[in-house]
Amino acid sequence: MKHGALTIEPWSVTERGLHLDLLPQTESLFALSNGHIGLRGNLDEGEPHGMPGTYLNGYFEILPLPHAEAGYGYPEESQSLIDVTNGKIMRLLVDDEPFDIRYGTLTRHERVLDLRDGVLRRDVDWTSPAGQRVRVRTTRLVSFVQRSIAAIRYEVTALEQGARIVLQSSLVANEPLPERLRDPRNAAALASPLVSEYHADDALDVSLGHHARASGLRVAAGLSHLIDASQDVATSSESEPDLARVSFSTELAPDETVTVVKLLAYGWSSQRSMPSLRDQVDAALHAARTTGWDRLATGQRAFLDDMWRRADIEIDGDPELQQAARFAIFHVMQSAARAEKRGIPAKGLTGRGYDGHTFWDMDSYTLPVLTYIAPDAARDAIEWRHTTLPMAKARAHELGLSGAAFPWRTIEGQECSGYWPASTAAFHVTGGIAEAVRRYVAATDDREFEQTIGLELLVETARLWIALGHYDAEGGFRIDGVTGPDEYSALGDNNTFTNLMAARNLSHAAAAAERHRDRAADFDVDEDEVARWRAAADAIVVPFDTEVGVTAQCDGFTRYRRWDFAADPAGDEVLLMRYPYYRLYSSQVVKQADLVFALYLFGDRFSDEQKRRDFEYYEPMTVRDSSLSAPIQAIVAAEVGHLDLAYDYVKEAALIDLRDLSRNTSDGIHLAALSGVWLGVVAGFAGMRDHGDMLSFAPRLPRALKGISFQMMYRGRRIRIELTQDAARYVLVEGDPLAVSHDGSPFELSVDTPVTLACPEPVALEAVSPPPGREAVRGAAAKIDGSPASRPVPHRKRDAADRIP
Repeated sequence: MKHGALTIEPWSVTERGLHLDLLPQTESLFALSNGHIGLRGNLDEGEPHGMPGTYLNGYFEILPLPHAEAGYGYPEESQSLIDVTNGKIMRLLVDDEPFDIRYGTLTRHERVLDLRDGVLRRDVDWTSPAGQRVRVRTTRLVSFVQRSIAAIRYEVTALEQGARIVLQSSLVANEPLPERLRDPRNAAALASPLVSEYHADDALDVSLGHHARASGLRVAAGLSHLIDASQDVATSSESEPDLARVSFSTELAPDETVTVVKLLAYGWSSQRSMPSLRDQVDAALHAARTTGWDRLATGQRAFLDDMWRRADIEIDGDPELQQAARFAIFHVMQSAARAEKRGIPAKGLTGRGYDGHTFWDMDSYTLPVLTYIAPDAARDAIEWRHTTLPMAKARAHELGLSGAAFPWRTIEGQECSGYWPASTAAFHVTGGIAEAVRRYVAATDDREFEQTIGLELLVETARLWIALGHYDAEGGFRIDGVTGPDEYSALGDNNTFTNLMAARNLSHAAAAAERHRDRAADFDVDEDEVARWRAAADAIVVPFDTEVGVTAQCDGFTRYRRWDFAADPAGDEVLLMRYPYYRLYSSQVVKQADLVFALYLFGDRFSDEQKRRDFEYYEPMTVRDSSLSAPIQAIVAAEVGHLDLAYDYVKEAALIDLRDLSRNTSDGIHLAALSGVWLGVVAGFAGMRDHGDMLSFAPRLPRALKGISFQMMYRGRRIRIELTQDAARYVLVEGDPLAVSHDGSPFELSVDTPVTLACPEPVALEAVSPPPGREAVRGAAAKIDGSPASRPVPHRKRDAADRIP
């Protein structure tokens, strides 16, 4: 993305002028969603576009999953998020000339994503090839309040002279998509995935009903309209299997305006009948008409005002990071606010990257943020994992294991990855779900959840680790042949991150079962099983190289050959695209934070000195061929004292999409990296940890920042933390008194008594650097042109089933 295409503002993202070459990227940036409906930021008139996109969370098509060679347990089908009925399109004709920004004269074009109002605004001044000048203003929202509703306010004003105006408001199914699929079978399946079941039109209302050809999922979509005009407006409606539209025509005098409010509703189901879905859509539209545009917009702002009171991060000293942090939080909330027991895809609902699949990103990156700013949304996401538990247990059984083996990638709950070493052997996804349960219960004290959904998830995930592991001759409990977060090291023994995930899972499952003995008995948990869990957790193997003095990522990792970066001719390019996996798997080169992730998540298992030694050992070999790496490296860099490096990594995560650092924002935003911005600030600079029963902080600010403040929820309280270079001020905004810790010293907070404590001076450390050519982005000074200062941070989930180029 060209640097400067988007302005830096504290509460919005603005594109002044139209950059046709950036349409695919801005369609992702300007996407609107509520976690249930997702609308890419396409132009209202539908063309030109990079990738049209209207998505419903959980609505997918089934595709064949090819394998070069068949193998036991390989999934034969995958699931793919598909473009459903598009209701965004508003075509305008001015004296019979179609409004198309590629023709005529574009005097003004501005789009604004408003992060407080939760809308996308567009303001266009256009002169047709015939010389007719009009102003078009649109405002689009996807309602956080009315879950099934999106709306567009479309205003046309004749300028300088009168004009005949025709507006066509359309529903379009099976919209042609750009050819991007390498497998011709999948391309054919997605070319026209929706089969018509009904179409209807009546005055200002139209609707279409379809089902997906292979998955059979039904979807209904409907439009209703409100008109505001001082002149007569003629209307007509029509429908056919894949198209329904309402047309409006009028004559405008100079400076006259016609306004059409378009209300769009969706309903889908795997079980309910089409008449039921049609009734649902009609009812949603009726409610939206009653609400009207003004109250829809007011409700949107009120929802976000409440959200920002809990979630805002204020940054003093870096306007670019301030904007990026709010952009990140906004997209995190968009992805989950009304998902309501559906998964959170890696791209949210902003694009079809990764086929719309949910990965461990949700549990290990996005849920830690939601737990502290929107705990209800976090609970909903964990409850979705619980609904897929029968499939996870069936998958474990298929693999000859006990308990539950959750999928590496999925939409509905079945495993959709066909590549064993780097994905389906990554059992830490299951540990991440257990960790999400532990964190949510600790942060909310939701005991009803713990003894129902939470306990069952902890029990079944604990059983998986017992089935996967075994005791060695020295009495250590080891887990062999798995892949940790670093996908450049596959099928290793005793991956430290995975083993510590297992140990914490087993310990907390045992503790929860003992707290809720009667409920645990319903899952056939007895005292002997609890004892086995505790014994395995206590005996877990954590490999350590005594000669080097560092924790090994897995058995023998520190004995692998070093990667020769000086001899690497391509510098910053993705290694997996240029080297065979055997070379990567046998070398000390790290794709993304793995052992370093363990230092953050299980920091209570390591001394401060050991964390520093480990971080400094792994930093020069971590190439960040994954957008997930920078936030975790930022957190640990801040903790061990490399604050400037931490700042650079937070910036890299924050700018991943606003500057298209990965050169693939066109496929959708990078939700885990954006979640990592909050983590980088709160867990990194503020040093927040939730290992034990007390929330703790160890604040350290980088030199580039004057101050940071943020709020978070914890056990029914709202806490505000204000940081400067010298001190931290803790404020209990609402709730009962609470004990917290600052740099290891506990103190009590109450509503009327803020506490200000000094922050220690940072310890001077010798600088540690990323691998050559892998330097972090340094913010506003970076040019997004592929130079070393802004090297691309690529997709990382490329496996044999991946169809994203």
